[in-house]
Amino acid sequence: MDELDERIQAAAKKRTRAEKAFNDADAELRALLVEGRAANKGPSHMAKLTGFTREWVAKIAPDPKAAARQAAIQRRLDENAAKNASES
Repeated sequence: MDELDERIQAAAKKRTRAEKAFNDADAELRALLVEGRAANKGPSHMAKLTGFTREWVAKIAPDPKAAARQAAIQRRLDENAAKNASES
């Protein structure tokens, strides 16, 4: 193996280590964003802290209460529809 082969091999190893470090840091940040949303921190606040957009933060860490709110709204709509149908 010549010197160029060794440099290529070293660069490939360096890239693999950097990719692993990035993936680890990304997973940690995503977990912290989810934890932040659970602690009632808004996506705008966390976007300012991270330098990412509010939309990206909201996509990664959606509002944990949104699903429950949406279910309650749908339940009320269904109840009203059933009530109106029975009155007709």
